[in-house]
Amino acid sequence: MPAAAAIKVLVVDDQMTMRALIRSSLQQIGFKEIEDAPDGEEGFKALLSRPSHLVISDFNMPKLDGLSFLRAVRGHEPIRKTAFIMLTGRADKELVQRAMQHGVNNYITKPFTVAALREKIEEVFGALT
Repeated sequence: MPAAAAIKVLVVDDQMTMRALIRSSLQQIGFKEIEDAPDGEEGFKALLSRPSHLVISDFNMPKLDGLSFLRAVRGHEPIRKTAFIMLTGRADKELVQRAMQHGVNNYITKPFTVAALREKIEEVFGALT
């Protein structure tokens, strides 16, 4: 049972309000180390310089979308095992299938609740303490 406070999270979303909402939700669950980035390109740079245990990334972003960001992470050996949860406004089966093919650990649709976010994270890490 990992403690939420021991898991370092990188939140990647092009909307500042969404990053703030995710950060607030993570803090309510008990996460302490939370970084964020405005797009997949910046998220990838952040992950290379300051590795995280978990990435929560939006799908639809400029520069490098969530799927391309996921592929970049999975294709780079030092960070390829980073847990990755895709956040999307569309419960698009084709998108989810493509993300699964590229190794996404889980996905959550917007809007979401704190309980739903916790559940999706626990499906990846096991029960949080």
